Amino acid sequence: MKRLRAAVELEQLRAKILKQRKPEKSCISICGGTGCHAYRCDDVVKALKNEIKRQGLSKQVELKVTGCHGFCERGPLMVLYPQKIFYQRVSPNDVSEIITETVMRGNIIDRLLYVDPMSRKKAHFENDVPFYKKQERLVFGNNGVIDPTNIEDYLAIGGYSALSKVLFNMQPEEVIEEIKKSGLRGRGGGGFPTARKWEACRNGPSSDGIRYVICNADEGDPGAYMDRSLLEGNPQSVIEGMIIGAYAIGSHYGYVYVRHEYPLAVKNLSVALEQAREYRLLGENILSSGFDFDIKISRGGGAFVCGESTALMASLEGKIGEPRPKHIHTIVSGLNGKPSNLNNVETWANVPLIIKRGADWYSQIGTEGSKGTKIFSLVGKINNTGLVEVPMGITLREIIYDIGGGIPDGKRLKAVQTGGPSGGCIPESLINLPVDFDRLTEVGSMMGSGGMIVMDEDTCMVDLARYFIKFLTEESCGKCVPCREGLDRMLDILTDITEGRGKEEDIELLEELGWVIKETSLCALGGTAPNPVLSTIRYFRDEYTAHIIEKHCPAGVCKALITFTIDEEKCTGCGVCATECPQGAISGKRKEPYKIDQDKCIKCGLCRDNCKFEAVTVL
Repeated sequence: MKRLRAAVELEQLRAKILKQRKPEKSCISICGGTGCHAYRCDDVVKALKNEIKRQGLSKQVELKVTGCHGFCERGPLMVLYPQKIFYQRVSPNDVSEIITETVMRGNIIDRLLYVDPMSRKKAHFENDVPFYKKQERLVFGNNGVIDPTNIEDYLAIGGYSALSKVLFNMQPEEVIEEIKKSGLRGRGGGGFPTARKWEACRNGPSSDGIRYVICNADEGDPGAYMDRSLLEGNPQSVIEGMIIGAYAIGSHYGYVYVRHEYPLAVKNLSVALEQAREYRLLGENILSSGFDFDIKISRGGGAFVCGESTALMASLEGKIGEPRPKHIHTIVSGLNGKPSNLNNVETWANVPLIIKRGADWYSQIGTEGSKGTKIFSLVGKINNTGLVEVPMGITLREIIYDIGGGIPDGKRLKAVQTGGPSGGCIPESLINLPVDFDRLTEVGSMMGSGGMIVMDEDTCMVDLARYFIKFLTEESCGKCVPCREGLDRMLDILTDITEGRGKEEDIELLEELGWVIKETSLCALGGTAPNPVLSTIRYFRDEYTAHIIEKHCPAGVCKALITFTIDEEKCTGCGVCATECPQGAISGKRKEPYKIDQDKCIKCGLCRDNCKFEAVTVL
């Protein structure tokens, strides 16, 4: 490795790397993110290495294990360059044929191609896959083309050119002004203007000049994994962003606070930090500029509340991770009582792009109040599950149908929840809503860190609200009364409603409790926690009424309020339902209608799930 002593040496090294690389050379890029590891991509990688060696192709074929490609449910994913042929659900048994037929002869293997569930068309190339077509992958796109453990891959795509520009051509105030012109807002939840935070931290009083720059990678939202995938797939972009931010703020000390449950992200980030130090892009006297800055990793203990700034900093100090009142903000007095600037992973990864390509370019993307792109974790009842990066202002309809491929089994979209467990539920009637910070807030939800859960007609909105309130009750630190007692009381009321004990006045009581908790809680966890309840009452009040007045769950989810029965006209007497019933509650004779003993039925739903004739219904 080369220790770079000046900006000119960085550019010389970049030129050397690019000269040695041959764009026309065959390259197999295989996703090595956590999602594809669940599909055993490591076995595919092992088979590829063995086959390339067996056929003596080590010099002709390059194998690159990258970070997450985004289309997680179709893993293991593979892209073959230079053609960009896209294969999905690849197994070790496919490897020999891929090398022989596609790499050596240029033939396409049909069974490995992606088939669009809407049009039934096969996509031969990555850019033809509908999941990717409407995305604008500015931050996330390089995940599929670089090896996160090889800094030279990052340098080859222009890495650290933004840092060099900042250190030798811009004053700290100019950097802050450029970020301000870009309109970048924090991607971690609140959407606070990034430059304003940097400026306030730079001007924060510090007797010894110590200021901290912190990356929040404590991603605790159920179903959300955007930050994890960025750290796994392109950690150098986050590091570069943090160094630029530290230069602008006047900080020499940085921390990445990362979830303990993210071992691959920690591993790749650790390698990236060590390589950056070895190249003299991190540490003392970076590129001989006179600027010192280094980063340490701190692993969290799994507390959801530690995503909140003051709780995170308390945890960094070795204390219990619980919030404190923000009479004095952390940008004035944060970690160890010093001015501390906290941004999340995605925010830091945006910074090098803005500096490199300019604020004017960046500010053209998005809406008036929300600039740039946003990465969402698109999960739930949707055909195409994964990570999507889209321009701010794109509509929910475009995300769900054009990118997400619509709802499985031809079912109807019911709602979309954005913003994690503290987000609101947006009904199908608002499907043309532009997605940005302000519009989501207007309809009772929020951007949050980027979770997006799609729900179909089989989702009970009352039970969904109960689920999220239960999660937040368990994750509340319990320091303040409104959050501790209020959420617990909300959970009791919601449980009563879903179990048939609801009262007419419960809806108004839930609304009153929700607004009190929002207005009086100590931190943002309590301040946003009632959103699932308030939004579902706002848009799905009829479901609450059905549960309370009619003692009926319209979605057929709440066990205490449903009864399974068999339609005699549809039942063919196949007996599958009786075979699947764990309680022996279903009886009958072959080729005659079966019946359910309601006294034995535990309402597990296995009979309905396994009936091919839709004879089992819910009353």
